[in-house]
Amino acid sequence: MAKENAAEKFMRRTGKLRAIFGPASRTSIGHEMTAQNRELLAQRQAETQQWETLHRPDGSTYVVPRDPSDKSLR
Repeated sequence: MAKENAAEKFMRRTGKLRAIFGPASRTSIGHEMTAQNRELLAQRQAETQQWETLHRPDGSTYVVPRDPSDKSLR
């Protein structure tokens, strides 16, 4: 039998955990935003400003338009 390297040992030992929790993310989050991503973020933030979250006494929440007369949201 061939000797296992460290990566193979790790993968074998954590196999059941990875089956439950999924693989680890290997992407970096420290990168600069592209112009397209900045545009998309600004668009999504503007969309969220159109809605208001209301809380019911039982603790549940729902969203309603901030301006009920604005029919462009439907």
